[in-house]
Amino acid sequence: MNRWLLCLLCAAGIASFARRCPAPIIFRPGEGWTYEPVGQTGKWERKSAKEQLQTAQEAFDRGDYGTSTKSANRVVKVWPLSDYAGPAEYLLGRNYEMRGFDEKAFKAYQRALTKYPKLPNYAEVLQREMSIANRFLGRQWFRTLFGYLPIAPSMDRTAVMLDQIVDNGPYHATGPIAQMQVGIAREKQKDYPKAVKAYQKAADNYYDRPEIASDALFDAGMAWNRQAKRAEYDQSASARSIDTMNDFKALYPGDKRVPDATSVILDLKTEQARGAFETARFYERYRRYQGAIVYYNEVLVKDSKSQWAEKARERIEALKPRAAEQMRKNAEADKKRLDATRAAGKSTSTNSPAVLPPKLPEGK
Repeated sequence: MNRWLLCLLCAAGIASFARRCPAPIIFRPGEGWTYEPVGQTGKWERKSAKEQLQTAQEAFDRGDYGTSTKSANRVVKVWPLSDYAGPAEYLLGRNYEMRGFDEKAFKAYQRALTKYPKLPNYAEVLQREMSIANRFLGRQWFRTLFGYLPIAPSMDRTAVMLDQIVDNGPYHATGPIAQMQVGIAREKQKDYPKAVKAYQKAADNYYDRPEIASDALFDAGMAWNRQAKRAEYDQSASARSIDTMNDFKALYPGDKRVPDATSVILDLKTEQARGAFETARFYERYRRYQGAIVYYNEVLVKDSKSQWAEKARERIEALKPRAAEQMRKNAEADKKRLDATRAAGKSTSTNSPAVLPPKLPEGK
């Protein structure tokens, strides 16, 4: 009973609020819900796409972004196949951008580029998308709850935006820049393998633009370098960084960053030597002397001039007698096991009764 009474009270309150509400919400089929100030209901509506877009532009020019948004949206919803739908989508993006809804603005620009590829200001729309993506790359917050509640920055969503910009115009002025910034966004996530993938794509796609390709290759090497520093015993990232930096030096020998690449290579080789030294100590700790010697030798191969090299030489000399003795004992143990196996085989064959062939019936 109380539940029904509560429902009736809520309904009465809503009805009372609706009668007194000074700003009704209007629903139009095919257009959705719109906010209509008192006395202005329907005043912005026009009978043709051209007139409706003109109304939207006039409202935008005088700073009435609410009316401009409704007018531009009506063009898109009512006349989606008209020549005015593309400019209306663009104007929607401009309105959202002016109101601070950058993500909604980007989506409107993206619809304009995707649905209306012959848009006369295609290049301008790409630049506007780029500006929005740059703001998010600078850690501007995204929004949720109908675009009003700010949430944390997202480099993943930013990278998706940048990928869309690349797809919209891979060989436009924004294409290579956006592709490089995908790598930057992934690095900010500390997802270095994805960053390398983005940089390598830039190097491959824009190989004929040395200023882009050289940056991409160098940044890929640096991304592998950062990944190597995060992995204590994983030397694969170090090797990939060294290979990438060597490629950079070979392809762009006159680049001013060649000394930096050389320094990275030397540091990584030292790091590889340190990793091999730590692995050798692990084997030595568990008395696997032959394995320890293998990794101490690896230290000398990786960087024979590092601080770890001299220590590795000392440990090799100290472990050689132990490794030889260990190998001798292992060989003796193996021989004993082999002899025991052979003896067991002979004993089995001697003690087993002879198996005679079955006797055939006479005459057969």
